Amino acid sequence: MSSAAPTETVEPPRNGDNGSARRSGRGVVDTLFRFQSLFGLALVALVALLFPIDGEQLFFQPENLLQVVRDMSEIGIMAVGMTLVIIIGGIDLSVGAVLGLAATGVAALMINDDLGWVPAVVIVLLIGLGFGVLQGIASALFGIQAFIVTLAGMQIARGIARIWSGGQGVPIAYGEGPGEAPVTFSLLGERTFGGTVPIPALIFVVVAVVAIVFLRTSAISRHIYAIGGNEKAARLSGVPVVRVKVIVFGVCGLLAALAGIIHAGQLNQGSPNDGATYELDAIAAVVIGGTSLSGGRGSVVGTVAGALMLGALNNFLRLHGVDSNIQLLVKGLVIVVVAGLMRLRPAP
Repeated sequence: MSSAAPTETVEPPRNGDNGSARRSGRGVVDTLFRFQSLFGLALVALVALLFPIDGEQLFFQPENLLQVVRDMSEIGIMAVGMTLVIIIGGIDLSVGAVLGLAATGVAALMINDDLGWVPAVVIVLLIGLGFGVLQGIASALFGIQAFIVTLAGMQIARGIARIWSGGQGVPIAYGEGPGEAPVTFSLLGERTFGGTVPIPALIFVVVAVVAIVFLRTSAISRHIYAIGGNEKAARLSGVPVVRVKVIVFGVCGLLAALAGIIHAGQLNQGSPNDGATYELDAIAAVVIGGTSLSGGRGSVVGTVAGALMLGALNNFLRLHGVDSNIQLLVKGLVIVVVAGLMRLRPAP
């Protein structure tokens, strides 16, 4: 009588374990995409470390790093507003033109109308806010695509700026007499904290911190993400879609006007041609920062890192004497690569 040979029992894989592993892997991939701009910034720093200039690490000198932040302060401020617009699934092509309008307006109000810097700044900020609100109403209330609305807004803002200034730039001279701007306004081009930190960079940091806190703590921020994720579902859930969209576009216009004021203070003039193509740099910073162009996902932290990455890359190339046309080529390639990688990001 022979006994049956023992058989080996193979336990089938448990679906829960596989699902957990898949979720874990997906979480890692999603984290990589969320912080892609920080990785990109670290990569630029690594390249700068490996390729010093004449044997010196000029790139990492505090003065140069602060200059990077200063150079990107205007783009960064606009990119913060652009982040909110893109999260709701929109776009704003008018921010560069609004910057030009604001720079022209604040210069004209102080030089041609002899207004003090405080009322001039307040009026220009209100103009930017109102411009954004009107675009938000046209897009959200009347259902016109944001691309079309803001493309038209770009032309309108340029036209208003040219009419306001007579088609000419408005140089800013400082003094106490008629036709001169208050000396206080010139501080926008200066440095603080013992002459080390550029004031535009400080304003950029403050705007970014306020926006980060706003997106992480406010009730309206949840509405912003909900609209970008699924506008119809958000509306059925009771989210005031029209009101939120108008607010978001208004904030974007306000920040573009703030960037224009800083622009005028740094260059000591306002011109209706200022800010040309700035909207493209702002969008690039947002995309590099990991915000989804389809809406629903994104962060101001990523946008800030994206703006700094662009600024660091430009600075590195400039320090090495790379031709400006090559710089544009490199920046364009980086944007295309990042946009391509975003298509690989797993859906939420």
